[in-house]
Amino acid sequence: MSSLHGREYAAEYDLDFTFEAYVGGSIARFALVMAEDPDAGRIWLAEDEDDLIGCIAVTRTNGAEGWLRWFVVARHARGQGVGRKLLSAALDYSRERFEVLKLETFSELTTAAHLYRSSGFEVTDSEPRTQWGRRIELQHYALRFD
Repeated sequence: MSSLHGREYAAEYDLDFTFEAYVGGSIARFALVMAEDPDAGRIWLAEDEDDLIGCIAVTRTNGAEGWLRWFVVARHARGQGVGRKLLSAALDYSRERFEVLKLETFSELTTAAHLYRSSGFEVTDSEPRTQWGRRIELQHYALRFD
């Protein structure tokens, strides 16, 4: 998962090696939590034969709040509904468990932003920062389930 993120984000958004390390570290921490608490979240993978072409996850931060994480689809697999299917699975899982689902992204991910907004997410804040080797506009979104 982390290598897919590293490849895609370096090629498309010129993020440096620290992005892949950030993703890998957060996935490793989640795996350790899952070893103790199997209800701490879920990961969904999309594969084409033995090739990982997409992933998404939901992690629990507390009883009422979850985080949508590690959402990426390989460039060669886009436009086939893979992202929508992954997001739909994550939202179905989250609706049954949380009052609110949050996520962190950056403004250049316009296709993902369209998917988030069409699913009911709203931007809660935005902040410019230097991260992962370049200047980005970090954004937070939230989706409240009624």
